Amino acid sequence: MRAVLSGGVDEAAIYYETTGTTGAPTPCPRSARDIEWSNLHVEQSWRHMFARHFGDRMPVVGLMGPSELYAFGDTFGDVVQRMGACHAKIWPESSRVGFAKALRLMQELDVEVIACAPTLCLNLAKAALYHGYRLSDFNVKLFLVLGEICTPEFAANVKSIWGADVLPGLYGSQEALAIATGCVENRLHLSDPNYLAEVIDPDTLEPGHDTGELCLTMLIDGIKPLIRYRTGDLVRVGGTCRCGLPGTPIEVIGRVDDRIALGGGRFQPAEIESAVLHDVTGCLGYQVEIDPGDRVTVRLDLLDGDESLVRRGIVERLRDRLGVGADIAVDAELDPITNTGAFVSWKAARIKDNRTGPDRIVEAARTAAARHSYTT
Repeated sequence: MRAVLSGGVDEAAIYYETTGTTGAPTPCPRSARDIEWSNLHVEQSWRHMFARHFGDRMPVVGLMGPSELYAFGDTFGDVVQRMGACHAKIWPESSRVGFAKALRLMQELDVEVIACAPTLCLNLAKAALYHGYRLSDFNVKLFLVLGEICTPEFAANVKSIWGADVLPGLYGSQEALAIATGCVENRLHLSDPNYLAEVIDPDTLEPGHDTGELCLTMLIDGIKPLIRYRTGDLVRVGGTCRCGLPGTPIEVIGRVDDRIALGGGRFQPAEIESAVLHDVTGCLGYQVEIDPGDRVTVRLDLLDGDESLVRRGIVERLRDRLGVGADIAVDAELDPITNTGAFVSWKAARIKDNRTGPDRIVEAARTAAARHSYTT
């Protein structure tokens, strides 16, 4: 807790905590040096992406973070101000804002860029339809997503709904700051000068891998320097990128605890999401239910389209990629837990595992589900 800090809290520039949804909130103060060096990478990334999409002009940016107490609003507020862009802190899941007001502001302010978690892209669409809007009433051109995995298949599905591009805005956390930033090639780049990054086997802790759990040592001498900090995130590091930005490319493929035993194999969250959403368009939400014997039911909330083609495609992919049989149910009233995305746990939101009883993570996600519902 605070004993980890390299100085007193009074030496920090600002104090944050983790959400505390599954345990005691962890202190995450930041010094002025932490903020400056972390935000520089975000600013460089966003300038690059904005130039590609908007040229010399700056769009109005809607910031839609998980809560007002999170670093999200301060980080991106600082970045867009330095860029000279107008931003509005619109928090749909806040009791003081709500989805109805957020949608009104999106329309009235002609918001073109939204920074949010991937799941919120879908929840916004559902809320817009619920409140009587057409999605063509909005002028959103770019979603910058963060906070959970966003597979290419998920991004393509969001684009099919909104007609907007979807790019990674940031990969980071309250504790580790901006670990990586996005680019126009839909890749993430590590903030290399700020970290010594290792990829370890999450089970044996052996280092030196290209794919595994990301382990970080912070090289900025801030108020809370972390040494060999296990992020709990599964990543794939390496390769090249054509965008021209510095930083080692990195792909986030899910949480270590979200790996799922299924059909005789063990799968990462990104593999399951890709199998479900490949070539699927107009999907406002999904949940994968697993019964004893590894029989799978995929529940989908679909805007429109040929349901028979969607059903057949998913059944074939789950058989070929995951080795399981599947049933497909099209259902406009999905379990509200799906609205939480990775706020608590991607696995808790997307996977209903009837082979085991609900654990404390699932219970925490259910508690959070009400305020993440689009009808709030």
